[in-house]
Amino acid sequence: MARRVFFSFHFANDFWRTQQVRNINSLEGQALCSANDWEEVKRKGDESIEKWIGDQMQGKTCVVVLVGAETANRPWIIHEISKGWNDKRGVLGIRIDKLLDTKSRPSAAGMNPLSKVTFTGTTRTLAEVAPLKVPSGADSKAVYASITNNIEAWIEEAIRIRASN
Repeated sequence: MARRVFFSFHFANDFWRTQQVRNINSLEGQALCSANDWEEVKRKGDESIEKWIGDQMQGKTCVVVLVGAETANRPWIIHEISKGWNDKRGVLGIRIDKLLDTKSRPSAAGMNPLSKVTFTGTTRTLAEVAPLKVPSGADSKAVYASITNNIEAWIEEAIRIRASN
């Protein structure tokens, strides 16, 4: 049975790249939110966004953060990571910068967003516990193949890590 996961990503920059990962058949993610739907949620304010995130995370076992150039700078992504971990879900980062966008270009790697989440009362970050996977391969096709071949095991690892912490 496919794992049900919550995908966290920077919509404007990485939508095309993330769709490649979301289309891997071994996963079941949340329903796709269109740009118009997301704008409607945002227009209603922070409480609406938090509710949307909470609703989308229901029944998911892992938060899969698809990491591009600016992912770590997005406050709602940091919120999603923190909420996922605090709600006892596995948390996994996967670099997607080598996947191509709509103009057939890769992006910069970007900072690890897991390093932006600290454990309460400490300087220890989630990056010290949760995995950030760097798919192997020199080009987009090889990276996609690496993600396809490994994502299920990476998710299971993240869930095991969360269960033991």
